[in-house]
Amino acid sequence: ISTAASDLKTATEGEDLEAIKAKTQALAEASMKLGEAIYKEQAEAAAAEGGDAGMDEEPQPAADDGVVDAEYEDVKDDDKKAS
Repeated sequence: ISTAASDLKTATEGEDLEAIKAKTQALAEASMKLGEAIYKEQAEAAAAEGGDAGMDEEPQPAADDGVVDAEYEDVKDDDKKAS
């Protein structure tokens, strides 16, 4: 990834749009490979620990943090005088 990033940085210093696009694509592919490797490692670790690492559990309700989900309507001062 660092090589691909360095290559892209070098390409952006020039004006060749096709080279920049190619280097951007190469960096994206390298990043995806890293993501896949991390995901695979986490999945293997979860399997070794005995399952889906909590995937079968019911989600826990969020703690009451005092946040209220509500709709509101802006009322202009002119509307108040008319009532």
